[in-house]
Amino acid sequence: MIRIGVIGQSGEIPAETCLLAEEIGKEIALRGAILLTGGTSGVMGAVSRGAKQANGLVVGILPGDTVEVANEYIDIPITTGLSFDYRSLILVHSSDVIIMIAGGNGTLGELSAAYLNRKPVVIVEASGGWASRVRGMAYDGSYLDERKWVKLDYANTAKEALDIAMSRSRAREMPINNKDINIDSE
Repeated sequence: MIRIGVIGQSGEIPAETCLLAEEIGKEIALRGAILLTGGTSGVMGAVSRGAKQANGLVVGILPGDTVEVANEYIDIPITTGLSFDYRSLILVHSSDVIIMIAGGNGTLGELSAAYLNRKPVVIVEASGGWASRVRGMAYDGSYLDERKWVKLDYANTAKEALDIAMSRSRAREMPINNKDINIDSE
């Protein structure tokens, strides 16, 4: 099964962003993929709710050592014992493809981690936050730096985001030549 990680901010989010996140969660479930999130509130809660409404499987990669921070839609809570930023690395590494919805600073860090680890990313521009600004700052509108490791994809609807995500995750099944990887954090 394809593992789709959804990144986006926690806490209060606009109603339009919430609705779009729920639609994306439903679409993930309807396509038979597993949803992975940071497991808490905001975008993560909304996308989890949508996936559960369509009988999907929802995995929460949680910060800290307690499941009490998980939203009520999480089927499999995974406590990491780590802070939010390090928990996010586990989410990125555990996903076949990432979908970015809205987002604040933490989400921007997750996007960078996905790029550094050559994970396909679908950015839902219509969701607001950093997702609506990335294209304008990206190299050629599609890369996070001049190395052009992984082309960023953009979508505006749930169906469009999932069409791209499913296609990119299947294409990713091709092996990477590890000697060509030169990851740095700058």
